[in-house]
Amino acid sequence: MKNIRLICILLAVPALLLIPFFAMKFTHEVNWTAIDFITMGVMLLITGLAIEVALRLVRVTWMKAAAVLAILFGFVMVWGALVHMGG
Repeated sequence: MKNIRLICILLAVPALLLIPFFAMKFTHEVNWTAIDFITMGVMLLITGLAIEVALRLVRVTWMKAAAVLAILFGFVMVWGALVHMGG
């Protein structure tokens, strides 16, 4: 059962990366390079795996929720910093 979550993480990352890929085909406002896809793929993979580790290690429900929120907050902060640096 726990390995199903890992498979879902590994399938969700490329699925999420298809959103900007197809958006680039329909509009010129989305302009990602290969490094953008690699960076976001690594960020999504690390975030997903960190959440998986937190869910496996933490036993108390409210602490699981706090850990997941902290990981997601870190993801959003790094993403925001990268967007700010990129223009």
